[in-house]
Amino acid sequence: MPQLWRGMPAGVRVFLAYAFLVLAFIGVTLPLVVAQAVSAPISPLGIVWMALLAYLIFTMTLVLQRKEAAYPLALGLATLTVPLIPMLYLSPAGIPGALFAVVVAVLVFGSLRRPGVRSWFNEP
Repeated sequence: MPQLWRGMPAGVRVFLAYAFLVLAFIGVTLPLVVAQAVSAPISPLGIVWMALLAYLIFTMTLVLQRKEAAYPLALGLATLTVPLIPMLYLSPAGIPGALFAVVVAVLVFGSLRRPGVRSWFNEP
């Protein structure tokens, strides 16, 4: 495992840091979904959260295994930064929050689009 981290491109490390932050956010907000499950066993928010959690864990697993399918899935997960920009702009965070989201989006997408990242995913 340490050899995997040493040979990993910086873009993949940035993506994994982003993915772990999204995972932490889901974990922190999960009590809201559980509280809704008391009144209704199936809720739209619960379905979205569970689908996002499954997609996130599956993508992170494939990235750590260096599978070829991980690259497009990682780009798909990075698109979560796009709706974050208007959400933060319209929230009390305002323009500074939106600028932060733009920086995160550029950092994640830019790091995934670097030349060495695509070639790192070489396992069939």
